[in-house]
Amino acid sequence: MSTSYYQNNDHFLIAADCIIFGFRKKELHLLLTRRPVEPLKNEWSLMGGFMEENESLTQAAEKILYRYTQQEGIYMEQVGAYGEPDRDSGARVISVAFYALVKMENFNTSLAQKFDARWININELPELVFDHNRMVNDALTLLRYKVSTEPIIFNFFDGKFTLTSLQDLYETIYQMPLDKRNFRKKLASMNILDKLTIKDKENSRRGAYYYTFNPEKYGAFLKAGNRFSI
Repeated sequence: MSTSYYQNNDHFLIAADCIIFGFRKKELHLLLTRRPVEPLKNEWSLMGGFMEENESLTQAAEKILYRYTQQEGIYMEQVGAYGEPDRDSGARVISVAFYALVKMENFNTSLAQKFDARWININELPELVFDHNRMVNDALTLLRYKVSTEPIIFNFFDGKFTLTSLQDLYETIYQMPLDKRNFRKKLASMNILDKLTIKDKENSRRGAYYYTFNPEKYGAFLKAGNRFSI
């Protein structure tokens, strides 16, 4: 088969950029690094890298996520593709952005030192290289929609959580307060959580019960024709 059709057309670099979110102390954070190469060396950047010849876009993103977090099985979703001709001043690069939800308590702090990385409060983001601020804004828009229609928010927690911490995270993502009574009533009506016998004694004087998300109950909830909505 003739390959001239492909050879006679321009070739571009393809990158995967990862918007890595984490939640800590009622605040949503984004993992950023200082760009190690020119152009714009030492400026703030998302975590990213080029897709290799024998890997898919998803595999490229998973590779980058593991490199910077050393965590596997991270919830990840594609945000979109960014291909303006002048978006990268170093070369013609088409970037596909993914957002990921990382458990910050499992994050190895030595990695931050290795890659000159920082967890930055989402409300205090600096100016990022190229079109990375746009990627973050697009990822936030998608994240707000997804947490309202699917139970992906539980991926921020290391197994268990209190209802207060869950509401704190929703409010942080939405950037608005939620009525406590209505929030808990809606959760109870879906019957997708299991209440544990242990309590969080650090953040509550009386102690707040921990809960876990139950995938089997959620499956039954959907099978009954219900829809997740917060």
